[in-house]
Amino acid sequence: MNEKRTIASQLEERVRRDIISGRLKPGSKMRLRELSVHYDAGVIPLREALSRLAMTGFVSAVDQKGFSVQRISAPELRDVTQTRLHIECRALALSIENADIEWESQLVAAHHRMGRHEMRSPQTHQLNADWEEAHEAFHAALLANCGSPWLLRFVDTLCDQTLRYRALAAASPVGEGRDIALEHRQLMEAALARDVGAATDLLTQHYLRTMEIVLESEMLCQAS
Repeated sequence: MNEKRTIASQLEERVRRDIISGRLKPGSKMRLRELSVHYDAGVIPLREALSRLAMTGFVSAVDQKGFSVQRISAPELRDVTQTRLHIECRALALSIENADIEWESQLVAAHHRMGRHEMRSPQTHQLNADWEEAHEAFHAALLANCGSPWLLRFVDTLCDQTLRYRALAAASPVGEGRDIALEHRQLMEAALARDVGAATDLLTQHYLRTMEIVLESEMLCQAS
């Protein structure tokens, strides 16, 4: 039983990443036998993995009709972004209120690491995987000191849902000219200054600007 759960967990993560990256397209049918061959896995653990993903909003399950990749839409993006802001602004405020030298050091280190990578790959103009990983770590470091495991679980779930949209718009020219490095630096500096109001305002502007870029992207229009 434990082995089956482990296989299903591994499959859940692999399929989730393929949905986030856009390899599995929004709205596409998820045929178990085809996926079984692709992931070199049995139908039973694969079905369990897809059922789990249906519970977190990545997959749509219809009785007697199987599974499909959850569709994307502008209203959902707005909803996810606003919900994320409600949760993350609270987590950021708590993180700053609990500020100590250890948290400050980890935040500065995470920001420095992010700055060591280019945001986009020069060859493909897609998001650089190393930068993306460091970017996620920076935002996680901002909230890490909030003291609430439940808040952080919700943050992770909503972050993944947002990544689906960011991946679709990664190649969009709409965001060209945006100084993302400046936004991150200002956010870090406000947090280190322990200015809750400024930090939460900057986080709000940061996410809303990202949302606006995605909404203006032709790729989102084509996928909707």
